[in-house]
Amino acid sequence: MVQLTPIPIGDRQAIGITVDLPKTRLVVAAAPAGYIMCGALDVALLDRLLGHREIVAGRALGVRTLEDLLNLPLESVTLAAHAIGLRVGMAGRDAMRILLAAGDG
Repeated sequence: MVQLTPIPIGDRQAIGITVDLPKTRLVVAAAPAGYIMCGALDVALLDRLLGHREIVAGRALGVRTLEDLLNLPLESVTLAAHAIGLRVGMAGRDAMRILLAAGDG
């Protein structure tokens, strides 16, 4: 099952995506500038093989819900995400504030 959930952050809104798959769940919070995701995201692969795309993304571990994703610290971020201010250790909600603001430019 796929579930889309609005995520209000300040006066803006991101979208939460939860995909229940056999034996796993994918959890993503997306904004126009980029996204953060559960541990299924391979940040190193994005930088190594798709670096030319400058994908703005971050990964948090131990995520089962959108609330987890917003509250847990980021474990890794792409080079492009680091360039706009996302940092390892920051809460997902803070990362989404940056992603939403970056989408304005």
